[in-house]
Amino acid sequence: MASGTGRMVPPAWLTAGLRPEPAPVPWPATVRAALALSLPLAAGLALDRPAEGALVSMGALSGVIGDTADAYRMRVFNIAVPQLFGALGVTLGTLVFGHGWLAVATLTLVALVSGMISSIGAVASASGLLLLLNAVVGAGLPMPDPWWKAPVLLGLGGLVVLALTLLGWPLRRAAPERAAVAATYRTVADLYEAAGSEAYQEKRHAVTGSLNQSYDLILARRTRQHGRTSSLARLLAQLNVLIPLLEAAPAADLRARHHGPLPPAVAATVRELADAVEHGHAEPAAPALPPSDRPSDKAVAHALRHAATVVHETEPHPHDVDDRLGRPASLAVRARRATRTMLLSAPSWRYGLRLALCIGLAQSLVSLIAVPRSYWVALTVTFVMKPDFGSVFSRAVLRAVGTCLGLVSAALVLAEVPRGWWDVPVMAVLAALIPVFSAKGYAFQTAAVTPVILLLSDALNQQGFDLVLPRLYDSLIGCAIALVAGYLLWPESWHSRIGDRLADAVADAAAYAALAFRPAAPGTGASGAGASRPGVDAARLRARRKLYRDLSAVRSEFQRALTEPPPTGTRAAAWWPLAIAVERIVDATTAARIRVAHGAPPPDPAEVAEVARELRELADGLRATDVLVPVRAHLPGDEDGVLAPLRQEVRAARAIAGPELPPDGP
Repeated sequence: MASGTGRMVPPAWLTAGLRPEPAPVPWPATVRAALALSLPLAAGLALDRPAEGALVSMGALSGVIGDTADAYRMRVFNIAVPQLFGALGVTLGTLVFGHGWLAVATLTLVALVSGMISSIGAVASASGLLLLLNAVVGAGLPMPDPWWKAPVLLGLGGLVVLALTLLGWPLRRAAPERAAVAATYRTVADLYEAAGSEAYQEKRHAVTGSLNQSYDLILARRTRQHGRTSSLARLLAQLNVLIPLLEAAPAADLRARHHGPLPPAVAATVRELADAVEHGHAEPAAPALPPSDRPSDKAVAHALRHAATVVHETEPHPHDVDDRLGRPASLAVRARRATRTMLLSAPSWRYGLRLALCIGLAQSLVSLIAVPRSYWVALTVTFVMKPDFGSVFSRAVLRAVGTCLGLVSAALVLAEVPRGWWDVPVMAVLAALIPVFSAKGYAFQTAAVTPVILLLSDALNQQGFDLVLPRLYDSLIGCAIALVAGYLLWPESWHSRIGDRLADAVADAAAYAALAFRPAAPGTGASGAGASRPGVDAARLRARRKLYRDLSAVRSEFQRALTEPPPTGTRAAAWWPLAIAVERIVDATTAARIRVAHGAPPPDPAEVAEVARELRELADGLRATDVLVPVRAHLPGDEDGVLAPLRQEVRAARAIAGPELPPDGP
């Protein structure tokens, strides 16, 4: 691509992953990685068993890379569960080592299973990755006899990381969950401070991400504690009372745009509640807010008083905890649901087949061509073909760049550092760089991991400097296989699916709008759309929560698509304004609902139905075409009514996109 001065510069979608992300140095993770990978090497040398020590370090490497969670219980899952799958993988690989086409068939089947279970969730994805990685290593490197020794040693490495991780548990057992909830409160305070400004949408995205993380941490902890412990019940109650504050925020933003900034006491009160959550204070204090007759101000004041009451409660009664997400199902029920979803999901089968095809080709190539121990080809394919890690295309490019950088440092070490006890301090330094570089981006993580794996491989096969160039060739071959067999041959990889995901979100927004203003059922004693309807309100809250989670997933899909080469990347950039418009529609719906609940006249049902119809038509149009065509939407209604801002946002969205008209259309 030519710049304005005539110089040739790489396109932005290609260089985006080569810019290091700003991130602080994770000192605890750095020290943990250095100890976890160097101590086993030292023990192996002291016992005159360097190969066994290298295997323990290799298991520790998997634990270091997988230790990405915040809560200790979630970290136990992230480290321990994948290690079990890794032990199974290396066992299968060891059993077929040197068996040619049997190894090809076995690794292909393992790749299919690995790809399919990766669709279940984060822990399952890490487990599937380690299952395949260790199977590839076991089938490509000679392992010590008997067959069970390799899985035991690799698992021991994971236990080393787990033990180092849990050293701080007695001091901070509940701190991650409590700190996460307090951080969510502070993002809500930032949101209210930004009401009426251009920064409001950015702050709302931060709230969505923080709220998702807090719920995930607490519910992950509850998966092992089906009884309601008081600490978890209190944290969940404190998190749930943020929902009314978030529902009132769009109305507060609208109020700030027309009538000036919100009182500073609103954000200050939320920050005081955050401090109370984090430090466990229980000192009741009524929020000091100025009186107001506006429905939006009433909604904010009511939500703040409710939040203050719950936060300052010393011990909420278990049966009074407002757990809108519901108690998690038993482990057996969740396992059956996950298995059924995996087996019946078309995306799960598609990814499993793509990964199996690439691994089968890589292993077949190694079997046909006399390249000694080229397990690195299949290893490269495995890392590149992780769809939940980002674009396959960009990861293949970044993997090639990172491998080249890593091989340079590996060549220096293998050429200049004598084997033996010098490996221990060198490994400590290289391992310490993994958490630091991982925070910078995928190419930097690859550059840090590559020399570590090469040094550990050298301890197993004693090839020394001769490892360097073959590993470079193997990496480039693996990237080529992933690009061709895992990307170009599958149209869904390079044809954007963001339209389908966005269409689903628009359809859900239509259903949410219809549900938000549904009149009370006859005979319930309620009157009007603003009356209390516990069943409908609960369904509305669940629908809204699901919708915001889906919109967060859509944003992630857009961010992935923006790194793809044209036409996917350019199409994602063109559709991005519509994704923002859909988020604003959901906000406007929530703001209108809050105003009705606090005294504003309810909208005409025909007006609500017209808005929902326009949204459904927009969703149908998005599914029918890849081309955005503006459509003029009239949407008549009361310009002073509660739905006026919502109609305006729908008109704005329809002005961006609609169904593509035929050439002879109107």
